[in-house]
Amino acid sequence: MALPLAPVASVVLRYGLVALAAYAAARRLPEAVRSQPLEDALDEVPEGMAYREDALNNERRMSGRFRRVVRFGGLGKGFEVDGAVIGRLKVRKLWD
Repeated sequence: MALPLAPVASVVLRYGLVALAAYAAARRLPEAVRSQPLEDALDEVPEGMAYREDALNNERRMSGRFRRVVRFGGLGKGFEVDGAVIGRLKVRKLWD
């Protein structure tokens, strides 16, 4: 029995184009810069979400951290997932 190549070729072509586009996009992005003071600030963010409004300066601040340990099996090897974000939104009135 012969293998139908048309469906296989279309799948290979589709995924090949997606991989080529992702590769081209990754090559055009600038290399990320690591700033140690920023890394330290992200390490100090407490776990959970926090929101603060400052009415005097019309500022809103938000921070959050998600930290979990995932293990395979009972006490087997695993990995730690640690994500932190700090954001600020400033709104200023430009007219009187």
